[in-house]
Amino acid sequence: MDKKISLVEIFFAFLYSGLILLGGGYIILPILQSELVEKRGWLTSDELTDYYAVSQSLPGLIAINISILVGYKLRGKMGVLTGVLGITFFAFWAIVCLASVISKFTDNSYVQGVFWGIEIAVVILIISSVREMWSRAVKDKGEFILYLIALSVMLFTNISPVIIIISSIIAGILWKTMEKYVAEGKK
Repeated sequence: MDKKISLVEIFFAFLYSGLILLGGGYIILPILQSELVEKRGWLTSDELTDYYAVSQSLPGLIAINISILVGYKLRGKMGVLTGVLGITFFAFWAIVCLASVISKFTDNSYVQGVFWGIEIAVVILIISSVREMWSRAVKDKGEFILYLIALSVMLFTNISPVIIIISSIIAGILWKTMEKYVAEGKK
């Protein structure tokens, strides 16, 4: 990155992303893909996908974790602070403003209609995130087999997702190491 990105630019990029972030961190990938990769060119798609994957594995909110990783990459510790303030600004004030009045309107059919519409939009954005992650994560038969195994274990056993994630990481490291070893052996 040749040009130093200003803290104001970082704040407003995450402020905008936080403004349209309905439904939580699982839908942030397409929003940040548009804002940080396509519009601003600050990251590559692969970098953003990696940050998203790491953010899901860390404790805390995915959106905040991503803003920390991206902010640090762009401007260090001040970038972290700026990104977190931007991504959380609207959510914080929305919670403060809505918390006191939301219970009075939950029975209203128009409010229920709004929430129903938001739920549909969130499902669409989650599907978009899955499609984006799939295209970057599953590129060959080995990765597909690992995915099927992890999915099957997740769906049909009571094994903790943490153990499945750690096992998948170990399997991925072993698989890629084996691929590299085989590729070097063919040379």
